[in-house]
Amino acid sequence: MGVFSNLRGPKIGSTHEGLPVANASSPSSLRRKVSSFLPICVAIVVLVEIASMGRLDNASLLDTLTGFFANSPSGKLSPIKPSGLKDGSGMERCEEWLEREDTMSYARNFSKDPIFIYGGDKDFESCSVDCAIGMKSNKTPDAAFGLSHQPGTLSILRSMESARYYLQNNLAQARRKGYDIVMTTSLSSDVPVGYFSWAEYDVMAPVQPKTEKALAAAFVSNCIAQNFRLQALEALMEANVTIDSYGTCHRNRNERVEKVEALKHYKFSLAFENTNEEDYVTEKFFQSLVAGSVPVVVGAPNIQEFAPSPDSILHIKQMTDIEPVAKRMKYLADNPDAYNMMLRWKHEGPSDSFKALVDMAAVHSSCRLCIFVATRIREQEEKSHEFKKRPCKCTRGSETVYHLFVRERGTFDMESIFLRDGDLTLEALESAVLTKFKSLRHEPIWKKERPASLRGDGVLRVHAMYPLGLTQRQALYNFKFGKNSSLSTHIQSNPCPKFEVVFV
Repeated sequence: MGVFSNLRGPKIGSTHEGLPVANASSPSSLRRKVSSFLPICVAIVVLVEIASMGRLDNASLLDTLTGFFANSPSGKLSPIKPSGLKDGSGMERCEEWLEREDTMSYARNFSKDPIFIYGGDKDFESCSVDCAIGMKSNKTPDAAFGLSHQPGTLSILRSMESARYYLQNNLAQARRKGYDIVMTTSLSSDVPVGYFSWAEYDVMAPVQPKTEKALAAAFVSNCIAQNFRLQALEALMEANVTIDSYGTCHRNRNERVEKVEALKHYKFSLAFENTNEEDYVTEKFFQSLVAGSVPVVVGAPNIQEFAPSPDSILHIKQMTDIEPVAKRMKYLADNPDAYNMMLRWKHEGPSDSFKALVDMAAVHSSCRLCIFVATRIREQEEKSHEFKKRPCKCTRGSETVYHLFVRERGTFDMESIFLRDGDLTLEALESAVLTKFKSLRHEPIWKKERPASLRGDGVLRVHAMYPLGLTQRQALYNFKFGKNSSLSTHIQSNPCPKFEVVFV
């Protein structure tokens, strides 16, 4: 019987693992005491018989037997009674067992020993991980702005300028120079810093009457930009698109105006950037959205990803686009119904994709930096031998339960969820996540930031779910579990996998 060879009943008149001594001079007492243990003995025999038929492996049998016993305060064995934490057989459920066994104590408690970033000022009110940013501290910084040569301190590059003009802002160049953490407008950087946020731009401001005679307004003052924006401005004018130019370049309106207020009265706004760089989308574009003036864009080749709806902007990708864009502008100006369709997102609300992008800025970039650093510290510790001993899954009979962890983007702490091996599907994962966060009465991070009209009815909806550690470009646009099989493979090959979720 292998490991169960010593699971025999006690001899009469002796003591064995806490079982009572039977007095030979008391037959009735003996019968009562033996009968009280008869069900347990029968259960053990039945389980051993099942194991002998190949229905349970040794580990599963041992788990099952353990379900019938628990250590009493005296260290003796006593029967377990079914409770709210047990299944029908009296065994502890896998979920509770995993919650207990997978709970690890980290060496660093950020509540007592906060993340410290050297340089700059703390420019956020609160963050989901304790963090200090400043110039003074008696401890070694976890990270520092600029190149740091101090052991144990990560180097941070932060800039909102174009890599076309500042070469070190190129991600590969920054890595080569020795920066560990890159914060630029690129959604592929470690902690993106964009020109957009709900708090700064009231994109849902109502549309105003278009009272100006010119079709478009332009505010272009750098006349030597390293792209074709000046040539595009000139070509549109030559195509008889009437443009009021308030900037230095081809200026024909001399009065001083507040830009957004002026744009509100034009059908179109020339949102011309000074470079055509992926993700480099500045206030020129977002001010046009606030004004309710259709943006005509020269700039980021992926500008459509920043559009509030698929048909809400016009994009001049190259000079050959000038003629068709000019023709489109004139058509829309003469057809109010078609023009209004481009602004219908102002009434219906922007796409979920747009909301997910702007929601990122609901958590200040400095807080997101702190979360990034704290997460990296945790990940380094989890490579230790102690963490690798975590079970991460539990088998009861023929069923295996996997322990997963999830957090909302912009937060630090992870929450436990569980999936069974018979249902490792995308649908089951989303359901488990929603059930967990609903049970916590969770409010999404964008709740206070978004305009009231975009806060929804309080029902959580998942926009994206992805393995922790992906960039925002990967998470929002590139990554997707193609099939249930790819999710299943990921869970089975990554013990205690971590996920991040974006709610809309």
